[in-house]
Amino acid sequence: MEELVIRDADVVDGSGDPSYRADVVVDGGRVVSVVKEAADSGCQRPKARRELDAEGLVLAPGFIDMHAHSDLALLRDPDHGAKAAQGVTLEVLGQDGLSYAPVDDRTLGEVRRAIAGWNGPGDDIDFDWRSVGGYLDRLDAGVAVNAAYLIPQGTVRALAVGWEDREATPEELDRMRRLVAEGMEQGAVGMSSGLTYTPGMYAADAELTELCRVVASYGGYYCPHHRSYGAGALEAYEQMVALTREAGCPLHLAHATMNFGVNKGRAPELLSLLDDALDAGADISLDTYPYTPGCTTLVALLPSWASEGGPQEVLRRLADGGTAERIRHHLEVTGSDGCHGVPVEWETVEISGVGDPALGEYVGRTVLESARARGEAPWAVARELLLKDRLAPTILQHVGHEGNVRAIMRHRVHTGGSDGILQGAKPHPRAYGTFPHYLGHYVRELGVLSLEECVAHLTARPAARLRLPDRGLVREGYRADLVLFDPATVAAGSTFAEPRTLPTGIPYVLVDGRFVIEDGRRTDVLAGRAVRRTPR
Repeated sequence: MEELVIRDADVVDGSGDPSYRADVVVDGGRVVSVVKEAADSGCQRPKARRELDAEGLVLAPGFIDMHAHSDLALLRDPDHGAKAAQGVTLEVLGQDGLSYAPVDDRTLGEVRRAIAGWNGPGDDIDFDWRSVGGYLDRLDAGVAVNAAYLIPQGTVRALAVGWEDREATPEELDRMRRLVAEGMEQGAVGMSSGLTYTPGMYAADAELTELCRVVASYGGYYCPHHRSYGAGALEAYEQMVALTREAGCPLHLAHATMNFGVNKGRAPELLSLLDDALDAGADISLDTYPYTPGCTTLVALLPSWASEGGPQEVLRRLADGGTAERIRHHLEVTGSDGCHGVPVEWETVEISGVGDPALGEYVGRTVLESARARGEAPWAVARELLLKDRLAPTILQHVGHEGNVRAIMRHRVHTGGSDGILQGAKPHPRAYGTFPHYLGHYVRELGVLSLEECVAHLTARPAARLRLPDRGLVREGYRADLVLFDPATVAAGSTFAEPRTLPTGIPYVLVDGRFVIEDGRRTDVLAGRAVRRTPR
């Protein structure tokens, strides 16, 4: 007898087709049968050792977070309620060109310092891996939800070239090609870049194209945080489309937003650009989070020249008065490339987390608010905070536009990604609320998407991009990564004031056919594993 039958569920199966009522039988980690209209058919209904009454609940495939920053959180926190409670059953890690494999001892230390604001310093982690395969093996020991990995191009460049702003030599480019090939062979699903973050931003398009050719040869995709989401946003999107077309590599645009005042109301221009490329045969997808503010690190706003050489050089430059004044001018007057070519508006930059608890007074306040309270200039406050906290502060940047958010989420290649940074006292609520916020706010309350459309965006579409033949749909033979939610009550509990509040209306989540959320509470099940690239 099978393990579980989910009775009388309203199945929204991920295809985008209308929902239907069914009994769904699960055994051995897979969906073994879907019996439609079981209660009314007059035939014998399926039985199992356990029956779950799903009356009034929607049964959908587990949600796939296409842009996650849980690289260390999955190892640090077995509970991982931030994602499991949302119905997320698979996360894509290694984002924005910086993560923890492949590395050597030198680059591991550098990367840990560079992205401490994303993932914490990692002092509580045993970094017993150096390769992509070694990291995936660590995930296979058992984590809360499944995870796939993108090779981080910035980390690869740090390993082969360093943190200098210069062209790679032919030998260094060959080494980067080998590192990307090795990562793909070990199971990565593609490659990411952070082209406003050092050192990835120092790579020329020709270098990126060569690495994308390697990714494409293994059936992977390229996921760039491209060179501008501000003053040069449309040009930056067009650049990525052209680059990947030349390389023959599928393109997935990370957190595909149109931010800052210069881009208000310009989402249709982006979507027209993408439609033209798609109609011409390009393979493109994108992800977004359903909020207007962005989230990054404070140091990321600095001009690229100030970050050349790595974290220690940044601190040295900040400590030097003359150099710090040059940085301020680029930030406040010229518009630094780290701030997307737009002069920084300190009233939009809210400190969301610090590494040193003694600096907690800054959290939850904009840099301008702290400056006024202290009777100082905003740059003086930002500089002091960066120095005292060793580049660890994270920020919310209130520069988005609701019209752009809604327009982009309707697009035919849109998928969902939280871009959730779990560090800091007041993280962005998207880390805890992205998926129920789509379902509750944008589906039920606003009707921007139908329920069937939205579920497809969060399940089957990302599974197709990841080339996963047995995930993303409620179908016989597919993995039993499933979520049951109440369409009338599902909602994000997280807010900007209380960002770690868990969602409501999601009572059950299964990973590999095992309950990780049961009756609305996290179980002790660690059924998640590494999801490796499917060979061509």
